[in-house]
Amino acid sequence: MGLGLAASAQQQPGAGPAGMTFFVTSAGPGQGANLGGLEGADRHCQALAQAAGAGGRSWRAYLSTMATAGQPAVNARDRIGRGPWRNASGVVIAQGVDDLHGETNNLTKQTALTERGAMVNGRGDTPNTHDILTGSQADGRAFQGGQDMTCGNWTLGGSEGSAMLGHHDRVGLRDDAASRSWNASHASRGCSAEGLRSTGGAGLFYCFAVD
Repeated sequence: MGLGLAASAQQQPGAGPAGMTFFVTSAGPGQGANLGGLEGADRHCQALAQAAGAGGRSWRAYLSTMATAGQPAVNARDRIGRGPWRNASGVVIAQGVDDLHGETNNLTKQTALTERGAMVNGRGDTPNTHDILTGSQADGRAFQGGQDMTCGNWTLGGSEGSAMLGHHDRVGLRDDAASRSWNASHASRGCSAEGLRSTGGAGLFYCFAVD
């Protein structure tokens, strides 16, 4: 995909905290899919980046929200800046928004690193934590028609509700487009930490620098 795995095996120019503009959270806030809304998720991204030495940038969570009374839906793709985005090793995962949501992006298990530059467990690892919260369709936009795929816009952490998940390792139960999707693979089994674990997740999400 895109730059390929060979590029991810060597450190690139811009590697390290100063050059990092993308990461997968090394941990969630600890309440399943209850992230404290978009604001809480953004704060979590910023705090993790700060702890890793990349707090000089403005960080946003790659999450969509559904429309509510008086509030329009928010598309994840519209809140992450323009790119390009590099991981902690300096490897470019996408040049821009269209590239990120296209067939040539370079987001794989080897490149979807945490803020500390560590790989995230995928399918076949113990535990498997490849399910990443997004609440988004494959094009990075919110679901329409009142369909809640965001665990109450990231405020629910119990058995009720559901969220759309992506596979950061691009691997699922089948070899199809959904299983290979980094942002729209399947819905979660509830919104609790246990529910997320039961399908292969840990309440992790993607963070992008907008500057």
